[in-house]
Amino acid sequence: MRRLFNFEKRTEPVASSTVFFNRLSRNALWSAVVVVLSLLVGSTGYMYFESMRVVDAFANAAMILSGMGPLSPLVTDGGKIFAALYAIVSGLLLFAIAGLMLAPVYHRILHRFHVDGIEAEGERSRSRRR
Repeated sequence: MRRLFNFEKRTEPVASSTVFFNRLSRNALWSAVVVVLSLLVGSTGYMYFESMRVVDAFANAAMILSGMGPLSPLVTDGGKIFAALYAIVSGLLLFAIAGLMLAPVYHRILHRFHVDGIEAEGERSRSRRR
C-alpha cells in the first residue's frame, strides 16, 4: 500500500509522463481489483441469504455497487440486512475508488503548482543577492 501512494516530494521535479501513466495504470488496476472483490462479496451474499442463482446474484450486486439499487425484491430478513449493509459499503467504496483513480492526477496538478512556487522563490532570492 505504501508504494501505491509513493509520489515525489515537494522539492523533487515533476515526474515524467511515463511515470505518471504507470501510476495511473497501477491505480486503475487496484481499483479494478477492489471492484471485482466487491462483486464477489455481493454475489456470494445474495446467493447465501436470498438463495439467488449466480447470474441474478451478480446482477443485484452489480446494480447496488453502481448505485442503481437491487433488481429483484428481497424476501428474507437476512437478505434485507445484507443488502442494506452492502449498499452502505458500496456507496463509500464509490468515493474510495474515485479517490484512488484520481490521486495521481491531483498529485500531479498540485505538484506542478508547488514546483512553480519553489522556482519563483528561488528566482526572487537570487535577484535579491545581486
